[in-house]
Amino acid sequence: MSHGTGGSALGMGWFGRRLAEKGYVVVGANHHGNTAIEPYQPEGFLCAWERSRDLSTLLDKFVRDPKYGDHIDQKRIFAAGFSLGGHTVIASAGAVYANDQFLAWLADQPGVNGPREFPDLGDHVEQLMENSAPFRTSMTRHGQSYHDPRIKAVFAMAPAPTVRGFNTDSLAEITVPIYIQTGAADQECPVESCTNWLGAQNPSFQIEILDGDLGHYIFLSEPTKYAIEDVPEISIDPAGIDRRTIHQHAAATADRFFSATE
Repeated sequence: MSHGTGGSALGMGWFGRRLAEKGYVVVGANHHGNTAIEPYQPEGFLCAWERSRDLSTLLDKFVRDPKYGDHIDQKRIFAAGFSLGGHTVIASAGAVYANDQFLAWLADQPGVNGPREFPDLGDHVEQLMENSAPFRTSMTRHGQSYHDPRIKAVFAMAPAPTVRGFNTDSLAEITVPIYIQTGAADQECPVESCTNWLGAQNPSFQIEILDGDLGHYIFLSEPTKYAIEDVPEISIDPAGIDRRTIHQHAAATADRFFSATE
């Protein structure tokens, strides 16, 4: 399970808990440099391809773990993610990222220099290229395939605009079942330029657009009183929107989709 940009595994706890209640062993990543449980690092936001390596590394660990390993059916391993986590799990299914392709698309998006969590992200690239050997090394890996053949199906919630960097041939060649679910009113990852664009590259992808005034952050946990006061922009939904109902539907859909996968 892969969280969104600047989020955490705990923020996806609503999804993990519901699947665990159905008998799944759920493992949530906290992606280094891009997680709210530690200080943000620009490398963690810029090098999104490293996230799929995180998932494969976690999977390696848990299938060998003395406590959990015997409880994991290695023929039925699935991946789910929200936002940049949606990008991550699609990459784990075989999509190959091309940084130049994404930057060319991004150049046509007015006023975008980084996500809400790191608005000046683009300003860090030149300095990192000059001073960070790990960053330069990671950049040489962006065009590699991070397909993990152990993953039998993928459930992506509101996949991030970085999907526009996926090589279209690699998307067309994916045979892993993929289900994509997005709110119709998502402004962070607009349906037409993200979800529907992915569906156009591979007609086998199952697409569900959730009707109504459903924005991007409906896939985050139900907000606490503190969150409503501290980050209202991601915590307060339009009148009549009940995140719990959306969460129940999303988790039940994922369970049905995974259960139907041979």
